[in-house]
Amino acid sequence: MDSKDVADYAPDCWELAADTDVEAQMNNSFSKLNVNAKPFVPNVHAAEFVPSFLRGSDEAAESPEGPDDTDPSMEVSEPAALVENGDTEAGSEESWEQKAEPSEAEPGGDPAGDGGPPLAAPVEMEEEEEVSSPKVAVVEPGAPRKEHVNVVFIGHVDAGKSTIGGQIMYLTGMVDKRTLEKYEREAKEKNRETWYLSWALDTNQEERDKGKTVEVGRAYFETEKKHFTILDAPGHKSFVPNMIGGASQADLAVLVISARKGEFETGFEKGGQTREHAMLAKTAGVKHLIVLINKMDDPTVNWSQDRYEECKEKLVPFLKKVGFNPKKDIYFMPCSGLTGANLKERAENCMWYIGLPFIPYLANLPHFNRVTTGPVRVPIVDKYKDMGTVVLGKLESGLIGKGHQLVMMPNKHNVEVLGLLSDDVETDSADPGENLKIRLKGIEEEEILPGFILCDHGNLCHSGRTFDAQIVIIEHKSIICPGYNAVLHIHTCIEEVQITALICLVDKRSGEKSKTRPRFVKQDQVCIARLRTAGTICLETFKDFPQMGRFTLRDEGKTIAIGKVLKLIPEKD
Repeated sequence: MDSKDVADYAPDCWELAADTDVEAQMNNSFSKLNVNAKPFVPNVHAAEFVPSFLRGSDEAAESPEGPDDTDPSMEVSEPAALVENGDTEAGSEESWEQKAEPSEAEPGGDPAGDGGPPLAAPVEMEEEEEVSSPKVAVVEPGAPRKEHVNVVFIGHVDAGKSTIGGQIMYLTGMVDKRTLEKYEREAKEKNRETWYLSWALDTNQEERDKGKTVEVGRAYFETEKKHFTILDAPGHKSFVPNMIGGASQADLAVLVISARKGEFETGFEKGGQTREHAMLAKTAGVKHLIVLINKMDDPTVNWSQDRYEECKEKLVPFLKKVGFNPKKDIYFMPCSGLTGANLKERAENCMWYIGLPFIPYLANLPHFNRVTTGPVRVPIVDKYKDMGTVVLGKLESGLIGKGHQLVMMPNKHNVEVLGLLSDDVETDSADPGENLKIRLKGIEEEEILPGFILCDHGNLCHSGRTFDAQIVIIEHKSIICPGYNAVLHIHTCIEEVQITALICLVDKRSGEKSKTRPRFVKQDQVCIARLRTAGTICLETFKDFPQMGRFTLRDEGKTIAIGKVLKLIPEKD
């Protein structure tokens, strides 16, 4: 067998292969390798790969903007152009994109070109690697701190809360066009075309499949002077406890109403979540309410002012009864979450509405009063392990920073603050009102439960099991007697509770207390009762610290009462 045959066919033994020039060829190949070459560093800022079958639709979508809209210095930076949405303000997002320009201009980085070998990866691989987390706005050192405002979106299931949240993130540049296009393709495959905007907040696969928010979604956006945290509360009645947790962290609430014929009526009638959510938001301490009349673009509504006024007339008396002042605390506006009309800019179809659109209205809100001099109070919402123990919560009062020594109540664990993240941006200190992720030293994740409170050493919060409270019975079919059990929701804590004694009835109008002890209370009555929880919880009197002194009682999936803590009863040894 000659050398040609050996090269063409598998050898009968290894000795035959050694006799050929194959080894020489391999040695020759190895000698050409550059062993001193620089290590490969992937270009994380490289422009995205756009396959040819998508290029046509992208160019068609961008062509109406005209050639004059593009800045010559931005021609190569395709991702930055995709982030923009017509009249969207560039702000910090544009400067963040421009920082990536030098690396984007490298050879093979032009998305319009052939792409070359580095970009020839399959589309499926790229989509798997793509992380749909919102962008992090870069805070320049020395820049004045923006006021933090926490906004909770509440309302009946399918009113459009998550869709409005996703649209706001897109309009403010926190989610880019390409990510939304990816969501839209995936939603179309599941025959759910109108759900794609909500996927920016509903990141859980179960939430996406069912189209229902389960946990409180978190995102944020910024205006010129304010930093807003979006808390997207679930609308389904099964997940009201999660909604209460979201509302307890909020400064203002956005009640989303569907104007579509039949949907508004379903949400507002007894058993609908519109009523319950508005009442729970007020109980959680939300003072300002924006009512967004959504789905105004629906064919059954078609931006009708009559339908808008009809919804408004039915809502105002109820919201007034809940405790909101219609002149000071409530603001109504029409919108369309799916099209984005009247969220950032005035809707062309709605000339009868003369007020500000939603985002400009939020940006022009007056400042919230924060207790900076008070004691440190951080009710824990959630916890997880990540290079140590991390807890999530809103700083209700006081100031905290890296290295501070704090106490975790009610277990009186001494902890140290190792790191602070305010909306995924690392910071050295935090002001009241900020939603924080706090990395702690000195405590294990298993030792923390939602409802625990971070306090400073000099001023610990009160903890106990027994307290006197004033309760308003909102909805209960039968009478309530001593020995009645329910579920207590106070700040971020959920605990079983028993009414051990009824002390007196309170007259709703005059405020007078009855001189005899009532044997029972029923719907629409106000009473003072003694309550005892199953375990030790952190709480304060409503007079001393309102955020930790107001609560809700729930039973059988319904809110039966709201109340405030009047007096803490010390435990007998």
